[in-house]
Amino acid sequence: MRKRRKTEEHDNADRWVVSYADFITLLFAFFATMYAISHVDAGKLEQFTGSMRSAFKSAEQSASVSMIEGINPVNYSDLQMEQEIRTMLGKSGIIDHVKIIRDERGVLLSIGDSVVFDTGSAALKQEAGKLLAVVADLIRNAGNDIIIEGHTDNVPISNSKYASNWELSTARATSVLMYFLKEQNMQPSRFAAAGYGEYKPVAANTNPEGRTLNRRVDIIFRSKRNG
Repeated sequence: MRKRRKTEEHDNADRWVVSYADFITLLFAFFATMYAISHVDAGKLEQFTGSMRSAFKSAEQSASVSMIEGINPVNYSDLQMEQEIRTMLGKSGIIDHVKIIRDERGVLLSIGDSVVFDTGSAALKQEAGKLLAVVADLIRNAGNDIIIEGHTDNVPISNSKYASNWELSTARATSVLMYFLKEQNMQPSRFAAAGYGEYKPVAANTNPEGRTLNRRVDIIFRSKRNG
């Protein structure tokens, strides 16, 4: 019996070696797994980071292109033309009767209807000749194609000659066109005329001041970049 007890005690004393070996094995497996996971995650992270960099780079390029496309570059030809028009109209003393605007179409001269027409009429006033003669000189010097647009307010017209503001605006644009062709002997192929009635206002039609601004003839020196 005493010999058996010693054997059991010897077996029990060595059992910690097995547990320790198991612990070392598990610890090694744990660190090996962690290393493998860390290695995989690093690769995925690098891949993810690269994708994000590419995405941000593409977004920045798109934003830059959109911003550039959203800006209308300065057309120095139009800018020079505008300055020349202002100078000539200033010298002629009629600049107060003309509003000068530069937009994407070119340089626009906006003339109030009362300067060149009587109410409800498309016949040019006699005094309109002085202003239009100066504009004709500008057209000759510029060499640009010209668009003439007639506009009205939204008050319905009531006379026997014109059934609508659209007809009146078209007739007014045509009257100005014919002045340039017949009185100034200008080349017809450079011109176009259109009437827009009340449908392209520049101000509200809710008060007399706005309606006055909307009754106008626009003469557009078409930008050469538009063909």
